[in-house]
Amino acid sequence: MHAEWLVEDGYEVSLVDPIARHVDQATSVCAASLGDARALDAGDDSYDVVQLLGPLYHLPDADDRRRALAEARRVVKPGGLVAAAAINRYASLFEHVTYAHLHTERMYEPVSKILRTAVHDGAHFTLAYFHRAEELADELREAGLTDVQVFGIEGPAWSLVKAVEQQASEGPSEDLIASAMAAARMAEPYPELLAASSHLLAVGRAPSNVAT
Repeated sequence: MHAEWLVEDGYEVSLVDPIARHVDQATSVCAASLGDARALDAGDDSYDVVQLLGPLYHLPDADDRRRALAEARRVVKPGGLVAAAAINRYASLFEHVTYAHLHTERMYEPVSKILRTAVHDGAHFTLAYFHRAEELADELREAGLTDVQVFGIEGPAWSLVKAVEQQASEGPSEDLIASAMAAARMAEPYPELLAASSHLLAVGRAPSNVAT
């Protein structure tokens, strides 16, 4: 899906995915190949931008995430951007309130475990790692990226919209959606509000080789 949007905007995209079915689906949109974010086939300094839209939350082991970010850093050109998506540590807490079942025995302990361990490895969802915003930024910096920024994708009011979607037959009004969008934009300068977003996007820049 992300590759399709980028191609439509005029970018040349190379997609790497570990699932053959996904690669088959993407070949009609862009260049696509089977691969692993921890060991990319591309040469050094190959791309202007590298996006990790999945690897970091599908790799619960910290060493695996370091390898994926190191590979992204290796294949991006000097001065290029690396963008990495993550699931917020607190996303499940907010989400399962919207379903009005967080208090039940079935959900209370699984969500509590995510808050304690940052890992989901049970029913209801795939094996996944849940980041805190500052942790995500640190991982990009440890990979050698600079000017790291973290953004909350949905903003702090997303769960209010989702609650209305789940609990009200008429769904969210246009004004509620507009207010939630305004909240997302308004919250950007305040990193403490990142904890309320469902997903995070960290962006960092590879150092330039040009001496200053």
